[in-house]
Amino acid sequence: MEHNPTAAWLTEAASAAGQQGAGNLLRVVLIVMVVGCVLTAWFLLRGYRRKDE
Repeated sequence: MEHNPTAAWLTEAASAAGQQGAGNLLRVVLIVMVVGCVLTAWFLLRGYRRKDE
């Protein structure tokens, strides 16, 4: 028998999500999206800073 803890964790998380609903998952997805947008905007806009040297 092959021991795969990642698959066991994923299965347990999926069954728990089914019992709790999509609220926590949606919250995590939204937070990750907002943080990703902020980091992307910072990365893209930092090149427009004027350098007074």
